[in-house]
Amino acid sequence: MLNFVARRLLAMLPVLLAVSLLTFLIASLLPGDLALVILGDQATPENVAALRRDMGLDQPLWWRYLSWLGHVLQGDLGRSYRTGQTVLQAVAERIPVSLQLMLMAEFIGLLIGVPVAIACAARAGGAFDRFMTGSAFAMLSMPSFLTAILLIYLFAVELRWLPATGYVPFTEEPLASLRFFVLPALTLALAEWPGIMRVLRSDMIATLQEDYIALAKAKGLKPSRILFVHALKPSSLTLVTVTGINIGRLLGGTLIVESIFALPGIGRLLVGAIYTRDLVILQGVVLLVACGFVIVNFIVDMLYAVLDPRIRHGHA
Repeated sequence: MLNFVARRLLAMLPVLLAVSLLTFLIASLLPGDLALVILGDQATPENVAALRRDMGLDQPLWWRYLSWLGHVLQGDLGRSYRTGQTVLQAVAERIPVSLQLMLMAEFIGLLIGVPVAIACAARAGGAFDRFMTGSAFAMLSMPSFLTAILLIYLFAVELRWLPATGYVPFTEEPLASLRFFVLPALTLALAEWPGIMRVLRSDMIATLQEDYIALAKAKGLKPSRILFVHALKPSSLTLVTVTGINIGRLLGGTLIVESIFALPGIGRLLVGAIYTRDLVILQGVVLLVACGFVIVNFIVDMLYAVLDPRIRHGHA
């Protein structure tokens, strides 16, 4: 297992290096003078010259990248020229919001998708299977912003059960915080569960046709034990992949939902950086989100090895 982990870590290093290079090029290859873009209306000749000197824009591109990478490896992702706040400070203030939203959305998606997939696979082709498959396709075709508006209208405007916007930190009032996150998390979960259900359903249908499942039935094992013990685990590899991709995407891809529900997360930080042309914040946040996505996929590889011993022994 240690050799498997070491191989995956070595394979991850060039990916992280490529991510850092592409992230650096986001700002460096923009047309025009980067100092003029950042300063905007405050772009006097003196300010432009000072900013170009501070950012090293008068140096060759390769030297600027190596200098920037050296600062990144020391934990210095830069400082906003508009607010004076460092990238790490800005992310640290907002990452709890995005993490809470991501975890709640993924939990609700799994809570809906996994039981439905098992029920559909147990009676493939039946009325329930056809109904849920059609419902999954319908949910996949609905954009998140429309789902958010419908949920707000139903639960916040008509029924008045849940707040439409706002945010309370979980550490201050856990129950109030969860109430504010129910609607945005449900909005994302309703877009996540169809993919989870379809993937797990297909894999479980194939697994239930294996010879060892027929042997388990011949031994007289209960159907529930066959489903949850003998069929679910070997059918979960693709599910783990989909879940890992979803988590990585939700970490920085909830721009619309955070904007609609006024949640101060990473998504709104990115949108604000784009609107204000704060390229230092934009560059740093994109790097952190991309690295988070790579790390999530590394964790998925580790889960593969736990679920299937053949993978860690190199026989898969």
